[in-house]
Amino acid sequence: MAPDRALRRRTSVTPRDLFEALGSGVGSARAVLDDLATRLLGRDFEERLRRAHMPMASFGVDPFGLDPEWAKYALAVAAFFYRAYFRAEVHGLERLPPGRVLVVANHSGQVPFDGMMLGAALFLDAEPPRFTRSMVEKWSQTLPFVSTFFSRVGQVVGVPENARRLLEHGEAVLVFPEGSRGISKPFTDRYKLGSFGLGFMRLALETGTPIVPVGVVGAEEQYISLANLTGVARLFGMPSFPIIPQWFIPGGQMPLPTKYRIHFGEPLRFDGDPEDDDAVVSAKVDEVKAAIRGLLDEGLAKRRGIFW
Repeated sequence: MAPDRALRRRTSVTPRDLFEALGSGVGSARAVLDDLATRLLGRDFEERLRRAHMPMASFGVDPFGLDPEWAKYALAVAAFFYRAYFRAEVHGLERLPPGRVLVVANHSGQVPFDGMMLGAALFLDAEPPRFTRSMVEKWSQTLPFVSTFFSRVGQVVGVPENARRLLEHGEAVLVFPEGSRGISKPFTDRYKLGSFGLGFMRLALETGTPIVPVGVVGAEEQYISLANLTGVARLFGMPSFPIIPQWFIPGGQMPLPTKYRIHFGEPLRFDGDPEDDDAVVSAKVDEVKAAIRGLLDEGLAKRRGIFW
């Protein structure tokens, strides 16, 4: 479905609606929020939730903490950014194969809205709808509330054991091989791919899982980072400490409303021994990296502006 048609069909939320929710009492606020979620997600949300592939959450909270009730509200927020704020334009989503899959994408933007947009695309527009399990940094588990929230909405600490278990249950697992190095790159390095880890390829080889490369255009410009103070980051135990001038402007904490363009590539299938030497595995990883590079180049060539 074209993004504009989807926006008209699903989204009819105004700022006044949000103020009503914030100004209501606890009971009525929940009713207003439920109504907002319905309008953002569409009245077919419950049916899409039923059809979404969540085998580990069939009986409430799954072993990793995923709670469909929490996921509903998280998806409503994601739908607002996906449909209305970033106005995401998605290509090639029909290439996503059924069953277990590793969705491998470039990472950028200082704050992981790119992961949110990919999750929204797979749930809101994929047929059948898929619920994405993202691999997140171990550091996120040290943050109060954040670790609980992440687990309740389906995010999982990015260690091989967790990814392997999810894939064995037929889940769609989202991986950013650049890790924190990708998301925290300065503006001068936008759309330059960093080094890729090898873990996702070893998992694909071990489990026989297809890899779908994805190029995300638009996230690089949502926050303009001038530099990354690595020394300060180490001092506070953080993966990065970016210098972003817009954060010091009232309202600048919100990302700039760049237009997202997401390109899904053809599934890639690899054979081999997951215990092969790094050099052998790296050659396969380079194929995935080249595919993502091509998708980024395609998206950049087609856009006519950062915000439209």
